Amino acid sequence: MELIQEVPEPAAYLAADESIDHGHPLVRETAARLRRDATDAYSYAKAAFEWVRDAIPHSNDSGDPRVTWRASDVIGQRTGICYAKSHALAALLRAESLPAALCYQRLADDDGTHPVIHGLVAVLLPGQRSWARQDARGNKPGVDAQFCPDGSRTAWTVRPEHGEVDYPTLYAAPHPAVLAVLRAAPDRPHLARTLPAAL
Repeated sequence: MELIQEVPEPAAYLAADESIDHGHPLVRETAARLRRDATDAYSYAKAAFEWVRDAIPHSNDSGDPRVTWRASDVIGQRTGICYAKSHALAALLRAESLPAALCYQRLADDDGTHPVIHGLVAVLLPGQRSWARQDARGNKPGVDAQFCPDGSRTAWTVRPEHGEVDYPTLYAAPHPAVLAVLRAAPDRPHLARTLPAAL
C-alpha cells in the first residue's frame, strides 16, 4: 500500500539535530563526494540512498556488535541497524537541502508474534507534492529495496492481517522511543532485546 501524505512545512525536515548531524564534516564530505557524479536532485537522492543501503552493512546482517545512532557515527563506523541507517540517509539528503523525514513500520512474524518497529526515510523531491518512502536497510536474500522517487519499494510490505502497520506520521527527528533504545544499548544483542514493538 502506498502512503501519500500532504506536504507539511518542509523547514523542519531540513534541520540538524544530535542524531541527524548533517553539519558534521564527515557527513558534508560524504555528501560532496556523492554529489560530484549527480546531475540533479533525483540522481543525488538515488546515489545517497544506494550508498547508505550498500556501503553501510546492517549490523544484524554483518554480526557487528556496535550500536550507532548519530548519522556521522553511522557513516564513520560503517555500521547500524535500520534506524541508524535512516538517520544517515536523512542527514545526507538534508545536507543537500532535500527535505527528509523519518517514518516507521510495525512488522511481525508470519503468525503475528514478535512485533518490532522498522525505520525508513521519506524524501520530498523537487516538484513532488507527496513524500516518497525509501528503505535503506540493506538488501539480502528475500529483501530487495530500491530507490523509488514517486512511491516506495521498501524491504517489506506490511500485512495488516498479521498486525503490521505503516505509520503515516513523518517525523522531523527520531521517535523518542527509538532514540532511547539506541542510546541505552551497550551492544547490538542488548538492542535486539529492547527494540520497541509499537509507537
